[in-house]
Amino acid sequence: MPRYLTAPSRFLVIISTFVAALVLLLASSVMAAGPEPETANYRVRSGDTLWAVAEVVADDDADIRDVIAQIRDLNELDSSLIAPGQTLLVPAGGESARTQ
Repeated sequence: MPRYLTAPSRFLVIISTFVAALVLLLASSVMAAGPEPETANYRVRSGDTLWAVAEVVADDDADIRDVIAQIRDLNELDSSLIAPGQTLLVPAGGESARTQ
């Protein structure tokens, strides 16, 4: 004779399944975010452009456009305009990175 779940037991199974799915969803979103990139500070000097800053801090094999995008994202810049004296967060690791 088969046993059927009572209403409270079914409710408990549904809630447990929902909680397990929520935990898996949160864990996957944390894993997808990945580690925070290493950064350094860069003080903008007169005549610097975002392109020039990216060239200074980029690895030799990096695409400058990707580095510019990273700098804009790290500093929440709406445009490529930067000003002397401004301190930017830049990706760390470039061999010729000039940090101050």
